[in-house]
This record gives sequence, C-alpha cells and structure tokens, in this order.
Amino acid sequence: MSDAAAPTTAFTVGLVQMACGETVSTNLDTASTLIRQAADLGARIICLQELFASLYFCQREDPSRFDLAEPVPGPTTTRYAALARELAVVLVVPLFEKRGPGVYHNTLVVIDADGTLLGRYRKTHIPDDPLYHEKFYFTPGDLGYPVFDTRFARIGTLICWDQWFPEAARLSALAGAELLVYPSAIGWHPAERPTAGAAQHDAWRTIQRGHAIANGLFVAAINRVGHEGPPGGGLDFWGQSFVCDPAGQVLAVGAVDRDEVVIAVCDRRQIEDQRRGWPFLRDRRVDSYDGLSARLLDDQTDARPGSASGDDG
Repeated sequence: MSDAAAPTTAFTVGLVQMACGETVSTNLDTASTLIRQAADLGARIICLQELFASLYFCQREDPSRFDLAEPVPGPTTTRYAALARELAVVLVVPLFEKRGPGVYHNTLVVIDADGTLLGRYRKTHIPDDPLYHEKFYFTPGDLGYPVFDTRFARIGTLICWDQWFPEAARLSALAGAELLVYPSAIGWHPAERPTAGAAQHDAWRTIQRGHAIANGLFVAAINRVGHEGPPGGGLDFWGQSFVCDPAGQVLAVGAVDRDEVVIAVCDRRQIEDQRRGWPFLRDRRVDSYDGLSARLLDDQTDARPGSASGDDG
C-alpha cells in the first residue's frame, strides 16, 4: 500500500459509519473489516464513530455500563495500533476511557501509521438531554484541543457535542489543524423525525460546514447508523457521515441507513487558496475578544469601550 504515486499535497480520508450491537467483539470485528475496506480504497487517515465498540448506552443511566470502559493504553488501543501498523494508515479510534476509579471519559486516540499512539483527546463539552445522559457517565475533558502531527496530515480531534462550539474549532485551527474530525453519535427521537428531522439534520451539517469555512480547513463528521432502543422510542441515528473542504463544499457523504466507508481526497493546497481569498485568520481582532472567557457579558455594559454610560450629559 505505497503512497509513492499519490500527490504530495493530498491526503485521503476514510470515514467508517456502522450500526452497533450489544456484543463488543462483534462491533470491533465489523470496524476492523471496514477499516480494511477503507485502506483498500486508498484511505490513509481512517476515522471511526463515537463509542463504536458498543451500543450508545447513554440513552439511560445504568451503572453497569461503566464496565464497558477501559484504560488507555488498553485492549482497544493495542488491537488498532497493530492494524494501523499492518495497513500503514492513521487511525482515529474513539473509546470509553477508564481513567481511574469513578472517573471516566468519552475519549479518542490517534494512532500513527507505524502503530505509535500519538495521544488522546477527551470530549470537553458533555451534553445532558433526553436520551443523551452523558453527564452521568463522562467527566469533561481536561486536555484542551490537541492537534496531532500524523504521517499524512495535522489532525484536530473533537467529539460530537463539541461540533456545535466554534471556539473549539477555532483553537484547533490556530494550532495548525489541516483536518478537523468529529466522531459522532447523533440521531432523531422517532417522534420528532417527521416534523423536525430535516431541520435538525440540516443544522448539524451546516454548523460543521461553517467551521470549515470560518477556519479554512477540511472537516470530517463520522456518525453511526441504525435504530437503538425500543420500537417507537430510542434514537434513529442518521448516518450521512461526510467530508467537506475549506470552502464548505461537501466532497463525499454516506447513506442514512447502512454500514459504509466514505472516501474523500483532500488537497491541502485548498487550505492556502481559501485562506488567501477569505483571510479570516489574518483579520481577526484578537485585541477585542476578551469577553469570550466569560459565561455572559451581563452587568458589564458600562465597562465596554464605546458603550453608553446612561448619562445624557
């Protein structure tokens, strides 16, 4: 699997979307098979979906599900490090991390093409919504927003709910990311799908295309497929994993309802071209953003330059 013939400016991304079942070993085997398919199709950076080794257990609070967690390094990282080394590919592998007794994270690891574990990212923004009870399971991440210098590209890594926060994408871009990946587990509540489903999916895709445009980089979103939960309840995961370019144009997209490998060729020359034409990073007014570190700018009106003092003079 030599890359000698590939343009030096390009890297090929493969996204693995799949339905998950109760048996962890079966999910791992399915993912491994799809990783091999992606490599055969030319992918050199291959990304799996959030918590791919199990069902999305956060639909309810169940203490027994903590037994799914494992340390890093651990069995999953060992298995996929060997596969990355065999196929000479970079792997982005999400997992349920046991950091210590009672402390767990929603994590991913980045494994380089020689099998080296480059590091991990711990999900920073943790949701607590109907059927997404992640605060019960996960401690917020404390590693910042690392960017990993892999054999084929510099990768910024975020996870699912992180995808709605422009600050995380921007910090990854400022650290040199060429590709921003978002392993996800997002879907419709079946009762909402007929009325709100199209708008929800459009918002999900739009926000990530916006990150690509605002930061001038490639974005990949990887999402699971299938229904999980009781008939008429649970979640319908909408799949449709995609890659978009620095102009926000979708390069490749997966189906809504089946296991699939999504392949996209990313030419890093587009990053330079986009940032020359739309120089958002150049024109940032970094001297004016102090308020971003506050929860809200309440009771600070008089303190802001140029604000009215309330005195008519």
